[in-house]
Amino acid sequence: QVQLVESGGGLVQAGGSLRLSCVASGRTFRNYAMGWFRQAPGKEREFVAATTMSGVSTYYADSVKGRFTISRDNAKNTVYLQMNSLKPEDTAVYYCAANAKWPTVSTRDYAYWGQGTQVTVSS
Repeated sequence: QVQLVESGGGLVQAGGSLRLSCVASGRTFRNYAMGWFRQAPGKEREFVAATTMSGVSTYYADSVKGRFTISRDNAKNTVYLQMNSLKPEDTAVYYCAANAKWPTVSTRDYAYWGQGTQVTVSS
């Protein structure tokens, strides 16, 4: 089992920045690829970003490319999502998730999920 706890969400004006954190406990963090997903009201959960076990390779949804950065610190069992130039359409609950294999864009490939953190971007 891997337990994931997100933090760092909040209310920010358009153009602002937030950094989300996700701390893992339980099994060895470095053995998992990590992803960030988000879910807006009335919409399906969607892929945002992911990184490999080492953190060397990263992947992004087109909608956030160039604005968001995923990173991880395996010594701290933590994955981050730096969000810059936020837009109202980025408003959602953001979830981190762990994948024992390769980072993918499908929610079905991630076995462990956090409880989510709300991000609200005002116009």
